Amino acid sequence: MVDFSLLDVLRNLALAARWTIVLSLIAFLGGGLVGLTLLVLRIGRSPAARTFVKAYVELFQGTPLLMQLFLAYFGLALFGFRTSAWTAAALALTLYSSAFLAEIWRGCVEAIPRGQWEAAQSLALNWREQLRHVILPQALRIAIPPTVGFLVQVVKGTALASIIGFIELTKAGTMIANATFRPFLVYGCVALLYFVLCFPVSLMARRLEAKLNAPHR
Repeated sequence: MVDFSLLDVLRNLALAARWTIVLSLIAFLGGGLVGLTLLVLRIGRSPAARTFVKAYVELFQGTPLLMQLFLAYFGLALFGFRTSAWTAAALALTLYSSAFLAEIWRGCVEAIPRGQWEAAQSLALNWREQLRHVILPQALRIAIPPTVGFLVQVVKGTALASIIGFIELTKAGTMIANATFRPFLVYGCVALLYFVLCFPVSLMARRLEAKLNAPHR
């Protein structure tokens, strides 16, 4: 048994929380880039591309993130790719995030009245110009609150990466709890740190939603 004070526990957990933050940002930003590509394909004019994106989204939304982490870590090895826990966690969470962000943003684009597309078309804009200059700027206003809110889900989802050996906040908490035999204290601190990470993001999402939905004077 290792004798850790509360300050020692918090200090070690805070160090591990850095990797939770880094993994969350990689998954969110990488998922955003992939999700934007999927969005363009989803609302495009190619039936094959739309079918592919629909299947992709249903696959990643319809299967547990834990299974996706297992497949990224153990499954790729079957094809000769040796992946570290870090690489597997980043890959799985990026693909997971991209599916949800693509669907969130698709809903925001479809919320734009059809008349906006017709008005843009009447200005002799092609499809890409309509999307870039007319539709996406309006959809962005709708998309910001749910996108920021989804970041909270990504942060909490990183906890599952501990199952493949990635040492983030939850994994560090398990290791410290096993060493100190004080699980209530350690996991209480883990929960507190997740709250510290997630609550400001949730608060920002609510404020953005209230601000963007407020009537203009």
